[in-house]
Amino acid sequence: MSPPAVDAEPASQRAEFILPTNRAVSGDKVAPDQLDAPCTYLCGNSLGALPKRAQALVEEELRVWATRAVEGHFDHPLGRSWKDITDHVNPLLAELVGAKDNEVACMGGLTNNLHLMMSTFYKPTATRYKILCEARAFPSDQYAFASQAELHGLDPASTVLTLSPRPGEYTLREDDILAALEREGSAIALVLFPGVQYYTGQWFPMAKITRAAKAKGCICGWDLAHAVGNVPLQLHDWGVDFAVWCSYKYLNAGPGAIAGLFIHEKWAESEKPRHAGWWGHDPATRFAMPPQFAPIRGAQGFQQSNPSVLSVAALLGSLQVFRAAGMMPALRARSVRLTARLADLLASSRWYVRPQDVQARYGARAGFSYDGEAGEDGEGPEGGGDRRAGFTIITPLDAEARGAQLSLLVLPPGRGVMQRVFDGLKRLGVVGDERRPDVIRLAPAPLYNTMEDCENAARALENVFEAL
Repeated sequence: MSPPAVDAEPASQRAEFILPTNRAVSGDKVAPDQLDAPCTYLCGNSLGALPKRAQALVEEELRVWATRAVEGHFDHPLGRSWKDITDHVNPLLAELVGAKDNEVACMGGLTNNLHLMMSTFYKPTATRYKILCEARAFPSDQYAFASQAELHGLDPASTVLTLSPRPGEYTLREDDILAALEREGSAIALVLFPGVQYYTGQWFPMAKITRAAKAKGCICGWDLAHAVGNVPLQLHDWGVDFAVWCSYKYLNAGPGAIAGLFIHEKWAESEKPRHAGWWGHDPATRFAMPPQFAPIRGAQGFQQSNPSVLSVAALLGSLQVFRAAGMMPALRARSVRLTARLADLLASSRWYVRPQDVQARYGARAGFSYDGEAGEDGEGPEGGGDRRAGFTIITPLDAEARGAQLSLLVLPPGRGVMQRVFDGLKRLGVVGDERRPDVIRLAPAPLYNTMEDCENAARALENVFEAL
């Protein structure tokens, strides 16, 4: 049974969220009296659920638009003039990422913010020009790295230095990252990793990597798409040079929501915006429309266009729920318990295969590969790999090396079993997300998921495998 104390603690804000019903997600195999009950939504790592507060604030801004129109920029009945609306968000973002207010900016989208940061901080020379990253970085990051290299007349193949896990392993070892920095550091201009790896759920040792990068004279940036609102961050104290993130995952600001960036204050005087826009201009004279750009000091000087008020309102509503929950200290403590419970339940399944046993059972090519290829037909080195269905967890089992997410590799690989399992879970009202060819990601979000959700998901997975 679910421990009631855990789901009653202040960090649980489930009542503040609107969750899809089983009926809405095609959960047609749940009990008939549960069709209009909330589904088991474990997909906040992809798109966070809707906070009621976000909905309310968006509706308020729509009413102001209807009743005040352009005057809402300056004369707002609720004290959120649109010209200053990000001022309500930036302090909350700063608290979440461990920064000073002037080190963060609510702006843009993740990839365009990444390009802005790389155009500022990636300054290749004849001897120091490489970009160190992990081999399975999110594709948009990979495209950005390659295009930035090409912008400087460099060949991405020799410029982008990628690290992969060791053979038979699913995640990068800290020692291998640090060794690469020690070995290649004098040629590396930029180190850029995700805080949490989107596919495996691995939480990288951010402070150690940043410290090692700085010791070698490298700029160190982070993509926090899967880290912000998920794991505790101390960007200022760690000495991170810059970071970027989106806000539609754990920050629950809605699909395609406005993003954010961090620039350490040590760069405030020496690194000015290279792609200036009027919203980065000093607010005191912004609407006087002067011809000479006078940037806001710090990260907010990198703003270009006025932000979407509706998107900022949704983010503000969600961040107010974070504040009510106790922000990251309380949420992280709850998250550790939820994900540990889900991991324990999954590991007790008779369909679970320990990561260290996967290759012995399914063959040398079994499992997920960092070059994007799956093992073929579950064939082992002798052509006789096990073809029985099962799954393993490729996310680190150590809570200090993961956030909320668990990534399940469905076995045998390359035989379409994952899709059948994913579809079966959905029919039982469990919503995760699929990463082809063979991975299902499940992420108990501490703001709104419960121990009962973890139990429902584990029970559903067992039932689906039984029915295969």
